[in-house]
Amino acid sequence: MLVMVACSGPNVEAERGSVGFLGGVAADEPHAAQVGRNILAIGGNAADAAVAVYFMMSVTLPSHASLGGGGVCVVHDQLTKVTESLEFLARPTLSVPAGADRPSAIPGNPRGFYALHSKYGALHWGQVISPAEEWARFGYSVSRAFANDVHEVEAHLLTDDAMRQIFSANEGGGLVKEGEYLQQVDLAATLGRMRVQGPGEFYLGETAQKLVAAVAKAGGSLSREDLRDYIPNWAATIPLQYGNLTMHFAPPPAAGGAVAAQIWSMLAEGDRFIDADETTRNHLIAEAAMLAYGDRTQWMRPDGTSLVPAADLVGGSRLERLGAALRLDWHSPAVSLQSVPVERPENSSAATFVVVDRDGSAVSCGLTLNNLFGTGRVAPETGIVLAARPDANGRGASSLGPALAVNEFTNRFYLAIAASGGATAPTVLAGVGLEAMAPGRPLEDALSRPRVYHGGAPDLLYYEEGVGRDVLDRLLALGHRIAPSEKLGRINAVVCRGGLPSKFDICSIETDGRGAGLAVSTPR
Repeated sequence: MLVMVACSGPNVEAERGSVGFLGGVAADEPHAAQVGRNILAIGGNAADAAVAVYFMMSVTLPSHASLGGGGVCVVHDQLTKVTESLEFLARPTLSVPAGADRPSAIPGNPRGFYALHSKYGALHWGQVISPAEEWARFGYSVSRAFANDVHEVEAHLLTDDAMRQIFSANEGGGLVKEGEYLQQVDLAATLGRMRVQGPGEFYLGETAQKLVAAVAKAGGSLSREDLRDYIPNWAATIPLQYGNLTMHFAPPPAAGGAVAAQIWSMLAEGDRFIDADETTRNHLIAEAAMLAYGDRTQWMRPDGTSLVPAADLVGGSRLERLGAALRLDWHSPAVSLQSVPVERPENSSAATFVVVDRDGSAVSCGLTLNNLFGTGRVAPETGIVLAARPDANGRGASSLGPALAVNEFTNRFYLAIAASGGATAPTVLAGVGLEAMAPGRPLEDALSRPRVYHGGAPDLLYYEEGVGRDVLDRLLALGHRIAPSEKLGRINAVVCRGGLPSKFDICSIETDGRGAGLAVSTPR
């Protein structure tokens, strides 16, 4: 029944909605959002819905969310009053065999989402994974979100026999396009074994044995020991006070969380960002991002982990130093900063989703294969798109960093937000999140506003179409060098201005029009 309900409106893209009292979902892939809503409607909580959303995305958006990838979530549980981070990134294997021409990573998603479900889920494991298995086995209509990813790298995907066999269009002449029918029988079998036996089977059982052999055939790198020893990590978030609320950001190695936290802190000081005109807001975003990326060179290792404790990244002295360097009325050249930003390749391939339930429990997640379609190959007979082995050359998860806002005193939830788009993601998360939380600023407006970005290397302010010529001229007068950019980041978010739980329908949920996702809610 869940599957039949989820089939309705399969190609509705970038839909907006209001969260009813039962909760809602915003995700980068529409089918997955609908399945998450259905789980909430039958009594599942935010953790149940998040797990269902993920496994559906492993079928309908394997370009970002394959079983072979990983991610990070920030979780708020209303019952236990706990907010924490769960990291399950696709990590490097212990070694790379000599014949591995496409080194791959250790899958983190199955154990990661099982850890989330086992700690906070309410429904049976089979209920949350079954929709994905059924859609993979019986097929579905390809969404625009996945079709766009296929189109971007189709020529490369066609060079892999297994990839071509799975994702070929029925009529031939290329890979699947929006609205075409797609079945993934091998992936359905993999999900079926996991549904019955749990993810231990994936890491230790028949699937593990099949996967290691298949990865070798696909030119990747993976051993039974790599799978056996993989453990997701629960950790404290990076907390940042924002009025009566506590913002909770994902800690490194999802390094985007710390960068977003620093940008948020600098912009929020004295409400100078919220109360500013458009030119000043864009200037402040650019300057704060440049300072945060400069500071990142002092604490981030190549793998995204931090040289200092995560909480110290938003410690008083560090934030004071960054805030003091923020110039309100002119641009500070990047080379003049105490910590000069350096150019670093960033993986821009990621997908996000947010979930909230009627009680105010919420989950905000970011997922990646460390590259679009990972290694560009499928492990034969498993249906699993392989994640690329992370490295310092642009394959990794350093830009991920979902966040939540909670009132610790009343145990009410207010905001869940997650961003993708590589280096731009932390800037977009902070700017959109702050504006969306301001009184009288609809979340829809915060998402649709043209964006700017400045990472400091190069010393350029990038802007989207829609930023007015008068604003650009004033930015030039402030000393900025500017350059156009097509799209800067992509957001999924839910805002509950009065907090949840509540007897009123006071939440809104949105997916970014720059993508092809879906925001859906559950009626009372």
